[in-house]
Amino acid sequence: MVAWSRAGCVWALLTLILAVSAAQASAETYPARTITIITPFAAGSVTDAAARMIGQYLQDALGQTVVIENRAGAGGLPAANAVARAKPDGYTLFFTTNSTHSAANGLYKSVPYDPIKDFTPIARIGSFPSFVAVNPALPVNSIGELMEYAKANPGKLSYGVGNSTGHIAGETIKKRTGTDIVRVNYRSNPAVVTDLIAGHIPMAIPDFNTGLPQLKMQKVRALAVLTKERNRVLPEVPTLNETVMPGFDILAWAGMFGPANLPPEIVKVLADAVQKALSTPLVIERLNAGGTEVFWSGPQEFSEFVKTELVKWTAAIKEAGIEPE
Repeated sequence: MVAWSRAGCVWALLTLILAVSAAQASAETYPARTITIITPFAAGSVTDAAARMIGQYLQDALGQTVVIENRAGAGGLPAANAVARAKPDGYTLFFTTNSTHSAANGLYKSVPYDPIKDFTPIARIGSFPSFVAVNPALPVNSIGELMEYAKANPGKLSYGVGNSTGHIAGETIKKRTGTDIVRVNYRSNPAVVTDLIAGHIPMAIPDFNTGLPQLKMQKVRALAVLTKERNRVLPEVPTLNETVMPGFDILAWAGMFGPANLPPEIVKVLADAVQKALSTPLVIERLNAGGTEVFWSGPQEFSEFVKTELVKWTAAIKEAGIEPE
């Protein structure tokens, strides 16, 4: 009996050693083939632009091809679910935002994944500021005038929505100001801004990456930013907080995930590579040029952040009076 127990212990020890060795070997050889990074928004979106910038750096740093795969639509749920169900080997990753991990549970009745349990946080890469924009043909020059116009024309003003940030901000504006503005849904912000410029919709809430180029060419007019403090890129543009919505503060975030149970060794390889990318002047310059506020936080901090943001955005959705679809 004693001999059998000792044999069992030896076998268990050998099994553990082999498992550790296999994990170490996996980390040492990772990546050995193409990595696919899925994004939940269309090409040309701020998420896509940031994913491609980071993906290019990872490709150069890790010595393997990195492919960006756009799976737009349905609030990013199909894209997120595809990653959640993928094999946790580091070859299918998710570059996403608050849309899939902070807002989805409040916006949809049926979400096919758990934003906390079904993913491994790798790194947070920054934030995507947004602003309230109008077509210059609209006879308003401030957010206050826009609200007055909306009240004088109930149901005649519409705004385009290409992500959860615009959706939540737009509906909150309507509820707090008592205005009747029609929401028009799009698959992504580039399509929203295209229609805004063309005059098909008079109002939108685009992210900086999509809206700033058009603002610089005076094809759209900026009336307010969504954060509590003014943005350094648009210091002359007031906030909703200081004008028509005291206390309002919302800021989209972006980060990288893998499926649940991604080996810690692989998480470290990826997190370290992303950190190096975000400390590279050229990467910072290009992301900042697109309106992305760049910073890095590692797996543990990012994990806690995601949990906090899920509570925050769910509360914001309820305040806006949005009913899950």
